[in-house]
Amino acid sequence: MHNITEIGMEYDVLKENTKIAHDNLRLLSEHGIRSADLMGSIGSGKTSLIIKMAEKLSAKGIRVGAIAGDVTGDDDFKRMKDAGISVMNCNTGHECHLDANMVRKVLKRMDLGSIDVLFIENVGNLVCPADFPLGTDLRVVVISTTEGDDMVRKHPDIFLHSDIAVINKVDIAEYVDVDVDVVKRDYSKLTGGVLKMMECSVKKDKGVDELMDAMGLW
Repeated sequence: MHNITEIGMEYDVLKENTKIAHDNLRLLSEHGIRSADLMGSIGSGKTSLIIKMAEKLSAKGIRVGAIAGDVTGDDDFKRMKDAGISVMNCNTGHECHLDANMVRKVLKRMDLGSIDVLFIENVGNLVCPADFPLGTDLRVVVISTTEGDDMVRKHPDIFLHSDIAVINKVDIAEYVDVDVDVVKRDYSKLTGGVLKMMECSVKKDKGVDELMDAMGLW
């Protein structure tokens, strides 16, 4: 499905992406950087979560960097920059996800010696990013109560390709008629009961510290 023909040769896009992802992870590890790829739909709260975590880390003297991934535009980049984060913008053009090569190009332009933790905000999508690891220590999928309580059943692959799953905006669950326990049960069933979905409300600063503990950020 992900093979293309280039100059008469078959080229496995996923295999090449994995190779570059390994190189990215090696580069970040050599600089002692803890990294996380945050995936999720548009409006799930990825940008707000990154800003909140950066605020908490900076207060402890931990230096934060970020890559803002979007198909086009720089809205999330500007929000992070205004929040004091050392951030680079990365537009994918027509692609619905970041890939390892895009990230590699951005990393070459970053001062990695000035970063302790790197957040990569992937393009808002619950399908495409699943197949393309970027070369981070962790892959985190963020959904919100505003998306309904069937997200896990509708998009199982991205949850299976993530180390941590977060349901955000739990403070308004009752107002959007979503049962958080249903979402958590679906996730537990999907992962064989091994993993538990984390609850979070960035606006109320609920569950953020626990998430950061789980991510090993401090």
